[in-house]
Amino acid sequence: MKPRSLVILLVLAAAAVYFLGIRPRQEAEAAAIGQAHAAGLPSVSVIVTARATAIRELVLPGALQAFDDTAIHARASGYLGKWLVDIGDHVKAGQVLAKIDSPEIDQQLRQARANLEVAKANMELARVTADRWKSLGGQHAVAQQDVDQRVADYAARQAEADAAEANVQRLEEMQQFESITAPFDGVISARTVDVGALISAGSGPELFHISQSSTLRVYVNVPQAYVPDMRVGLPVDVLVDEFPRQNFSGKIVRYAGALDAASRTLLVEVQIPNAQAELFPGMFCRLRFRLPSDPAILIPSNDAIIRAAGTLVAVVTDHNTIHFQPVELGRDFGTQIEVRDGLAAGTHIVENPSDALSEGEAVEPVLLADPAAKKG
Repeated sequence: MKPRSLVILLVLAAAAVYFLGIRPRQEAEAAAIGQAHAAGLPSVSVIVTARATAIRELVLPGALQAFDDTAIHARASGYLGKWLVDIGDHVKAGQVLAKIDSPEIDQQLRQARANLEVAKANMELARVTADRWKSLGGQHAVAQQDVDQRVADYAARQAEADAAEANVQRLEEMQQFESITAPFDGVISARTVDVGALISAGSGPELFHISQSSTLRVYVNVPQAYVPDMRVGLPVDVLVDEFPRQNFSGKIVRYAGALDAASRTLLVEVQIPNAQAELFPGMFCRLRFRLPSDPAILIPSNDAIIRAAGTLVAVVTDHNTIHFQPVELGRDFGTQIEVRDGLAAGTHIVENPSDALSEGEAVEPVLLADPAAKKG
């Protein structure tokens, strides 16, 4: 289509909107105002209050986190012999990730096993000796003190054998740490070492980083005004900008039992199933809570009158007179504000009331087409 034709179509569309929609409404309001002036009464624009029809929602920002996320460090010192997985690999709990060459531990284990054999031999000799001396003691061939000495020597040798066996078990467990294994099912998100790197037990850098992302979690701080609506199991929509046409489903699994004293917010944990691995830990998201509540009455913010006596709304009675009705306001949505008490649905209220209005004044109401309550 040529640019000139497009401009003509836009001009025709704008003219149709004006002559078919805007102008008839302006003419109707002007006629009503003219009738009011003819009757000698001030005209006021009024709207009819109604309960909100939209679902009450709360949207908060958050960041996706892995359900389990941990750094893998070495428990045994040595040199990295080989690594068996890399970033992006899916691993199972107990799967070997890398091997560490630690000849010191291997040598200590061989020596400990040899010491255990010596300790067992000494214990066996002490047992045989103790049995012989107990037999001689029963025949009163030796002093009882000598018998007790041989029995005590056997107990000491037995303790030495137990200590040697415990040392062997300790070194065998240390030798098992030469194999770096996955603590849980997950995905390798980082590998920071290469073959031949010197590994120091405990104090060295992490070898791998592993995340379990089949279930994700998000922590958000919910304002105090919405705390009564929080409950375990409440469904939550997870919105991610990279998936504009898709809402991911989550739910509240737990929340703190107290509010943060500084921010007056409640820490809430939301979990999101992620079996298809579409979402990644670290992504920014927005959580949309669909809160259960009774439909509220909303009025334009400019309709509320703040005076020393309290908050008022100018109501047009059935006799077309002004009555200033006290109301209790709730949440402020910017252009609209919630009325908690003092105003019923179907009430005629003055739109953007003037300070010149007075209690009981007779007016000519002009009903506006747009209702006030459209949001909740």
